[in-house]
Amino acid sequence: MKQQTNLTTLDIKSYNKIFWKIIIGFFAFIVLVIGSTWLGLFGKLPSFRDLENPKSNQASVIYTVDKAELGNYFSQNRSNVHYQDINPILFNTLIATEDTRFNDHSGIDFRRTFTIIFYNLIGKKQGASTITQQLALNLFSKEARQKSLLKRIPQKLKELIVAVRLERNYTKEEIITMYLNTVDFGNNSYGIKAATKTYFNTTPKNVTPSQAAVLIGILKGTSMYSPTRNPQRALERRNLILSKLADAGYIPQTEAEELKKEDLGLKFNPSSHNEGMATYFRAILKQDIQKTFEDLTITKADGTPYDLYRDGLKIYTTINSKMQQYAEEAQREYMQNLQEQFTKHWQNQNPFKGHENLLIKGMKLSERYKALKEDGKTEEEIKQDFNTPQQMELFSWKGNITATLTPMDSIKYYKMFLRNAMMTMDPTNGEVRAWVGGINFEHFKYDQVQMGTRQVGSTAKPFTYAVGIDNGFSPCYKVSNTPVTIDGYGTEPWTPRAYNPIPGTITLRKALANSQNYVTAWVMKQVQPTVVAQLIKRMGITTDVPAVPSICLGTFNASVFDMTGAYSAFVNKGVWTEPIYLTRIEDKNGNVLYERKPKIVVALNEQTAYAMTYMLKGVVQEGTGHRLQYKYGLFNPIGGKTGTTNDNSDGWFMGITPQLVSGVWTGCEDRDIHFRSTNLGEGANTALPIFGLFMKKVYADASLKITKNDFTAPKTGNTITLDCNQYQNQKSETESTPTDERLNF
Repeated sequence: MKQQTNLTTLDIKSYNKIFWKIIIGFFAFIVLVIGSTWLGLFGKLPSFRDLENPKSNQASVIYTVDKAELGNYFSQNRSNVHYQDINPILFNTLIATEDTRFNDHSGIDFRRTFTIIFYNLIGKKQGASTITQQLALNLFSKEARQKSLLKRIPQKLKELIVAVRLERNYTKEEIITMYLNTVDFGNNSYGIKAATKTYFNTTPKNVTPSQAAVLIGILKGTSMYSPTRNPQRALERRNLILSKLADAGYIPQTEAEELKKEDLGLKFNPSSHNEGMATYFRAILKQDIQKTFEDLTITKADGTPYDLYRDGLKIYTTINSKMQQYAEEAQREYMQNLQEQFTKHWQNQNPFKGHENLLIKGMKLSERYKALKEDGKTEEEIKQDFNTPQQMELFSWKGNITATLTPMDSIKYYKMFLRNAMMTMDPTNGEVRAWVGGINFEHFKYDQVQMGTRQVGSTAKPFTYAVGIDNGFSPCYKVSNTPVTIDGYGTEPWTPRAYNPIPGTITLRKALANSQNYVTAWVMKQVQPTVVAQLIKRMGITTDVPAVPSICLGTFNASVFDMTGAYSAFVNKGVWTEPIYLTRIEDKNGNVLYERKPKIVVALNEQTAYAMTYMLKGVVQEGTGHRLQYKYGLFNPIGGKTGTTNDNSDGWFMGITPQLVSGVWTGCEDRDIHFRSTNLGEGANTALPIFGLFMKKVYADASLKITKNDFTAPKTGNTITLDCNQYQNQKSETESTPTDERLNF
């Protein structure tokens, strides 16, 4: 017989009190914890200002003059994008996958929270965070999601509070856009803009449903669902998300089934400071910006310096993306061929015989040598290390190769590579359009456009002729092409040597066209070195130019940057405009921090400058630059000048058109390593072809609007006689006068 227990009214009241005390205590505890979290007892919460200006590491973006993105400076490859620039399919995919009630809740989805608690209790572990809560964690938590329950609870409470505050401060469109801008997609891609570029080489505006499913799928685990590391798992995840998209009505079920049959369709394009377009230019630009900010004390409102890698600056340059592409393509196409010529030329020969010091110097300048020195290794131990074979990755024009050789052999290998640099600018405003500082930034980081200087050779001759014309000599004036000696400059009398001199009497134009040393020296003797040196400096050459006779043949060093700027004065009516490549820097909100304008110097008489374009056209029409016509089919008005230094150590070509001026240099790292044949080593073979290929590509692109027009004559009328038949007639008429060797202005 069961014993019956009767509860008295007093007992029931007592139980009720205990029950409500527990319930009230529980909620009081929750309120206390939430209040403590709100007050910051478990860590500081973001302020209102923080919510209005959430911080995240943003890459600084470099823009070209034609509004393309040239590259980024980043610690995390992250660039923000606006709501209207994101395809709605990305928002829909994210909502269908992560937070189906995103548009209905206010930061916390209570219905989903209690459902998730039930699922977790029965062993089906699921996450309950809304998109807004995940954004709160991404933006304002200094630590990753905690795994420990004791640490995760206060972190979760912070997320809840911040999520509610975010919902009060931002619209749903702003929240979901911020989320896509902050999440990590793996492979050093932070934010949807970097991710679409990295995985599919596209933009957020142009993603397809399948691509969106792949990208959103990565968010469940950047490693586990990485389409590059775990493609099969990523494919399965994508197909699951496509089903969710269809179930939510964002795409038709039939479309989802068709998309599931496709592969991932990756166009993997990883971001690296060593890769992409204009790598040398970006490195120089970075140094320039950092120095400018430091010199001008450009700082944030709180006085802290800007961080190029984290502050999302917008950097506007003068580079034209298409011209940059064509310049890099031209270099790549021809330098492969030229390197083959060079390698074949030295086959079965030892170029280092008598130049062993170059190898020792190369060893001591290497990072390997410095590291071994820091480790306390002796010279003997270092020498042994450099002669011990090991596997290493090497540059080749057909792609990186892996080989086993000694570090010393790798020094020999790299020293036998011909280097090349090219710059193109608009002569009218000084804006640099293309900059190729070397043949491969990963393996040869030294910039040869601005940082490197080499002997300029015969590309210096036009400076001497310009002074001659400015002092009354005509391009049609004839000079006997015989040896000339100049003395009186504190050194031994100077008599230049000549390569293939044209016999007899020739005009100044023909002498320049065929790079004749004797006539050039004759002009120098008439005008004096000091005046020529002064002109060279006025035309923007920043290196030392001593006032000695030999500068007429280019014995001084200069950079491609300076030489290209100098030649622009011939085209720009005698006005030298400083080459510039940076125009403006803005902060991430579009506020202008810095603007740059070029310096301008009147270097030459306008009539003289125009006469020099006529002289330089002669180089292409009948002289050392004639290859541009018969090999590259460029018969339109183009001027230029080849340059070849002693022993063929440096090959140059300077090319001018009314709209573009270009400088090209080719040579090895060490001047002692070079072609032994002038036919192979002259600038007409080592530098001119790159200009020719470049201009062919530029002219073929109608969108660039580079015409084939001639140089514009001075508006006041040309007072220098350029027609040599007419000039000879004028000479005959004034033969008895003492000024018959001068032009009448």
